[in-house]
Amino acid sequence: MLATALTAVLAATALSACGDSGSDPDTVRVQFKKSTDAKNKIFDREIEAVKKEFEEKFPGKKVELIPVQVPDEQYYTKVQQMLRSPKTAPDLVYEDTFLINSDIAAGLLTPLDDYLKDWKDWGQYIDTAKTAAQGQDGKTYGVPDGTDTRGLWYNKDLFAEAGLPTDWQPKTWDDVLEAARTIKRELPGVIPLNVYTGKPAGEAASMQGFEMLLYGTGEDPLYDPGSKKWVAGSQGFTDALDFVHTVYNDGLGPDPQDALDPNVGTKVGTEWLPEGKLAIDLDGSWMSNNWLETGPKPWPEWTEVLGQAAMPTQNGQAPGRVSMSGGWAWSIPAKANNPDLAFEFMKVAQSRKNNTRLTIANGQIAVREDVAADPEYQAYVPGVEFFTGLVEDTHYRPALPVYPQVSTAIQEAMEQVTTGDASAEEAAKGYDEQLDSITDGEVVEK
Repeated sequence: MLATALTAVLAATALSACGDSGSDPDTVRVQFKKSTDAKNKIFDREIEAVKKEFEEKFPGKKVELIPVQVPDEQYYTKVQQMLRSPKTAPDLVYEDTFLINSDIAAGLLTPLDDYLKDWKDWGQYIDTAKTAAQGQDGKTYGVPDGTDTRGLWYNKDLFAEAGLPTDWQPKTWDDVLEAARTIKRELPGVIPLNVYTGKPAGEAASMQGFEMLLYGTGEDPLYDPGSKKWVAGSQGFTDALDFVHTVYNDGLGPDPQDALDPNVGTKVGTEWLPEGKLAIDLDGSWMSNNWLETGPKPWPEWTEVLGQAAMPTQNGQAPGRVSMSGGWAWSIPAKANNPDLAFEFMKVAQSRKNNTRLTIANGQIAVREDVAADPEYQAYVPGVEFFTGLVEDTHYRPALPVYPQVSTAIQEAMEQVTTGDASAEEAAKGYDEQLDSITDGEVVEK
């Protein structure tokens, strides 16, 4: 009830705060997600720099920045509420690519093809990044500013204390669990392994937690493109839930109360890892963004303390490792008052120079070929080569309007096994029932 009330208050605030300036033809209104960590002002600084450059380039035009400082799930809700009215819709919105198709289906976004055909820089974007912002109609509804990959971060100092190899490269799920059990036995008080879980963590649970497991169990384990149906009743789904159950039932993960905190991601990046409280973290390529000199938790020693390893497939089957990729994109709402001006702002923000700077500032993987080849990008942070290399074996979430609902059902199943309210088999059965309802029966047993 409290979360629902908070969302309603946020929406009401947005309506009252943004409605007055929507019709100004000389102002472009840009909405973006601000970090919930008050110390993390990296993205804010970069957007402010783009605003200054834009206003200098277009005298008489102004940029109104609309930072939204809430957890991811509340940001998604607020964006969809604001996009429904010309009084509240921004001219440019920063969107998680997994939501784009549901917003397209709801008629909330503008296709950008007419703009993109005359923008020479569009040719620099890699094809996989372009498809992340495409609708089922083949049109493009967003310009990605970067992508990401996921793997295992581990503390080499803690591994050495526990008698584990500091060049750790697990080959199976059992290898990961065995290392976590060793940490628990040898280093009481240290969290052995973090796997994001449950509804409060939102898409981090679905994608960084569950799907990093699920996609290591077999081909097309979530959605079958051949039959164009969602997969139900798979052993891989149950096995992935059982892995999560093992982590929390055996005390190998954070306390469930901490794991189900909406701000758990901030704790992992600014407390647990830099303070040596967590040994292994299943997480994203951007994590080092927390520890740079300009980040919320400067930690120069991280380059020596932390190692990276690929998340292995369940039993070491080919290709031997798993990654998931996503990212965020700039989109123009269907009800934007100044779409042409919004695209001009986006072009400034996504110039080679600014995209390089934004990619580095956000700790992302480059989506432009010229940025990927830039020496500044290639050297910007230790580990970028490792995470860029995972692109070869990465997976993308099904870009379908119903996916956000499927994701929520996954989170609910994860939460049940995390708290011990259900076994993996019971939670998987509940998911299958929800999936059948969500997709109107468009499921296939696999």
